[in-house]
Formats: sequence, structure tokens, C-alpha cells
Amino acid sequence: MRIYAVTPIHVDAEELARRQARYAALSPPGVDVVLHDIGADAPRALDTDAQVRQSEALVTAALRGAPAGFDALLPDCVLDPGVADLAGILPVPVFGLLRLSLGWAVLSGRGCAAVARNKAIADEITARAGVYGWSDDLLGVEVLDLDVHAIADTSRWASTLGVAVGTLAAGGARSVINGCSAVDLSAGVSLPARVVDPTALALRLIGAGEVGA
Repeated sequence: MRIYAVTPIHVDAEELARRQARYAALSPPGVDVVLHDIGADAPRALDTDAQVRQSEALVTAALRGAPAGFDALLPDCVLDPGVADLAGILPVPVFGLLRLSLGWAVLSGRGCAAVARNKAIADEITARAGVYGWSDDLLGVEVLDLDVHAIADTSRWASTLGVAVGTLAAGGARSVINGCSAVDLSAGVSLPARVVDPTALALRLIGAGEVGA
């Protein structure tokens, strides 16, 4: 399965290559994600609701205009821009990282929560859960108060997780979605709830769904 993916923000060549390498490392056999930068007109970060809305419009347009030759579409963003509007409308599947990762938690009966880089992203995760009908299943979203550069800084991101995950675990969360598509999670970090990489989980689910299809 070849998947056409687009970033939610404009990134430089180095960051695009890092994200593409991450997809290559996480994709199971038979799944190939080809990542494209959304373009210079897009915001450089999702720090405000206005930037979230601008990104959503641009990603939706990019997915609608995706070139032929791909078997599915994917926003490179845990906020699933365009997924609810386009799924079932286009001739190929439109996958959402949040829809797949939160959906798996709901279906498996795990108490699930999330962390987010900032309040704008946290608010949108909460709103997306509502669109999918899972408001009652998302036990909370804790804000990490990090800038956009922390996305590529594994150690800095990891250092903020302890208190946030502890708060969510105390509220009943057994798994916590790491609210960014492009963050590598540090191995060996002991936390009171399982922190889920939404990209890794979504790709595993997509790969499993294609077996024998």
C-alpha cells in the first residue's frame, strides 16, 4: 500500500527528511508512506486556533488534489485535518492518526487520554474526539507547554511527560496518546501509564488491515 501524506506545517528539508525516515522505520512490510511538505504558505507551527484552522484547510485541499498512484491518504498530524470531511468521499481511504489510535483504545476498552504540545492542539484533540463520538472515552488532555522545536528534540519532549502522564494516570488513563505525529519516544522511560506513539500504532493497524486484503 502506497500512502500519500502531507505535513500540517511547512518544514525545511532537514525536518522533512527526518519525518520521512521515521515513516520508513515505523512502516510494516507492505506499507510505504511518501511524505510531502504542505508548502510555504502554511504556518510554521500550530500554536493558535487560527493556525490550526489554516493548516486544516490547506491539508484538506492537498489531500483532495493528491496525485494518482496512491492507495490511501494520510495527514501527518495527530489532529486529523480533513479526515472527517474526506473519509468515504474520495476514491481511496483517508486515514487519521488520532482516529486510529484513539479508536483502538476505545475498542480495546483501555482508559485513554492524551498529551499535547500546547493548548491549541489540546483543544483540537478534544474537539476531534467529539467529532468521532468519543468525547466520553477521552479522559483528558494535558498540555506540555513546549515550542515547535521540541518536536525533533526527543530528550526535551520526554522530560516533560512525567508530571502530565502521572496526572492522567491518576484520572484512570491506562494509555496516553503522545499528541504529535513526529515525536520519537525515548525507550526505557518508566511512566505510570503507557505512552502511545500514534503514528507507530496507526501504521501497525493499517498494515494489519492490509494482510490478506
